[in-house]
Amino acid sequence: MQNTLAAPHHLAVGRDVPGTHEAPHPAPGFWRRYIFSTDHKMIGIQYGLTALVFMLFGFFLMLLMRWQLAYPGQPIPFLGKALAALLGEEAVGRDAAGRLGVMLPDLYNSFGAMHGTIMVFLGIVPLAFGAFGNYVVPLQIGAPDMAFPRLNAASYWSYLAGGVVMLVSFFIPGGAAKSGWTSYSPLATVADQAHRFDGQTFWLLGMVLLITSSLLGAVNFITTIIQLRAKGLTWMRLPFFVWAQFVTGFLLLLAFPPLEAAGVMQLMDNLLDTSFFLPTGLMISGTKPAVSGGGSPLLWQHLFWFLAHPEVYVLILPGMGIVAEIIANNTRKPLWGYKPMVYSVLSIGFLSFIVWAHHMYLTGMGTKISSFFQITTMTISIPSVIILTALFISLWGGSIRFNTPMLFALAFLPMFGIGGLTGLPLGMSATDINLHDTYYVIAHFHYVVAPGTIFALFAGLYYWYPKVTGRFMNESWGRVHFVLSFIFMNLIFMPMFIQGLAGMSRRMYDGGASYGVDNAGEGVMGALSHLVLHMNKDISRAAWLLGVAQIPFILNFFISLKRGKRVESDNPWAATTLEWATPTPPPHGNFATTPEVFRGPYEYSQPGHAKDFTMQNQPA
Repeated sequence: MQNTLAAPHHLAVGRDVPGTHEAPHPAPGFWRRYIFSTDHKMIGIQYGLTALVFMLFGFFLMLLMRWQLAYPGQPIPFLGKALAALLGEEAVGRDAAGRLGVMLPDLYNSFGAMHGTIMVFLGIVPLAFGAFGNYVVPLQIGAPDMAFPRLNAASYWSYLAGGVVMLVSFFIPGGAAKSGWTSYSPLATVADQAHRFDGQTFWLLGMVLLITSSLLGAVNFITTIIQLRAKGLTWMRLPFFVWAQFVTGFLLLLAFPPLEAAGVMQLMDNLLDTSFFLPTGLMISGTKPAVSGGGSPLLWQHLFWFLAHPEVYVLILPGMGIVAEIIANNTRKPLWGYKPMVYSVLSIGFLSFIVWAHHMYLTGMGTKISSFFQITTMTISIPSVIILTALFISLWGGSIRFNTPMLFALAFLPMFGIGGLTGLPLGMSATDINLHDTYYVIAHFHYVVAPGTIFALFAGLYYWYPKVTGRFMNESWGRVHFVLSFIFMNLIFMPMFIQGLAGMSRRMYDGGASYGVDNAGEGVMGALSHLVLHMNKDISRAAWLLGVAQIPFILNFFISLKRGKRVESDNPWAATTLEWATPTPPPHGNFATTPEVFRGPYEYSQPGHAKDFTMQNQPA
């Protein structure tokens, strides 16, 4: 009788042990294989394609908003009438000449709230954690699948359901949520009182589904990394990408429940007339609402930002992990300071939970508590700088290959550096008073997540595309995509620092024109100059060109599936980690034979070796 306990422990979780079933399993049909799959690779692909579609839609909302900011009160060309037909004339109005297609303030607010929500919760996080994490992490640790395959599938479908609920809200009476992606109370409760089940209600229901998805995924990732590592894969032999995903899993697991609880409480305020966040004495248009009062609007802010600041690192840590893999591979040398980088990512995970209130300096907190959050905010920059510095030093003396993944990875370094450095003034209460809620904040945050994280995600897409599909994306079009994206990203966000320093508020429907010098009264100081206001046109043109710059990527992505250059081996980049030891594309179960690890993840250019790389599973 076969002793199944002697089999490798990672084969015993969610998989049949060889020899226990003699009858062959029938091949899964289309629906079981591609739609309702429990294979981590297919779920990763589902996450990736869905997230890219949501990101494209969120980007499209921003392009429409940029028209309103550049040309306030003018009909949107080509699409204005289509928006009116889809959303009604209560959202899209007419100008003074009677031309249809003018974006009204409520629609602008809806687009602003949904742009932020979609890009963060439906786009970047699912792509960085759900797609890359699902596909790559089990391969890099030598596992046949995730620890809980059905839970993994449930995580994706909960995410998709949350996204559908969010998008449906555009077509209900009153339109989508209008209270910003932060949904501050009491505004989020009173903004659309004409409709009981308004866009904010749909936003909250969608967020509950999205949070549930993230929690299921976080439990699965943590368990998988702890329990299913291949023999010999000790903690300090893990690829840095796995460490980044591991810490990200803990951030999601610990930070999302407070926001889920807050979402349920705000939902009760909106539908059941409770007052968790509605204060006593609240007046709406001169009328006192029929609520008991006694609630705290600041409680919502605390619960929201307790999630939303760790969420920043949920966005950036997977990107750092991707960049580390690509830089090590394309410099042909080990990562400099691997262990300090690991300790730094663990430090970021801890410190990210004690910095949230630097978003709340203007709420009137005392000097002692604001000093505490200033100190923690400055402190968390130290491990981030260590990681960035280690990646820069890793370039020194390397035989660098400037392929498309490497170009995006290299661009990530200064872009994230700009985003991090410009965040320091926002972490100090004295300077944040003037910069809070200005375009400076938009520029800072977007440098972290747009030319920062999104560049890292593009790098990962180009890098792992051959493993997923068996073909390369076209290198020339990849370079075109990189150059245009790099130029237009900076033309969009760099001028916003100037606008923010000039005092332009981030939520002005008319792009600040009402606070411009032409509308300022005699003797009024501090009005926005013509130069600052004209920047809206330049930024908008750069944004529209950035949209055009994504066409080469989209065409390259799909055309390469059929016409891309075929890979000549299972390890086309000559990499060292375990995902390149699988067949291409990896089959169900991933590995032809159970892998065993003998060394660290980045043994490139080791003296005395015939090749300039040694894979982790190659015996000594």
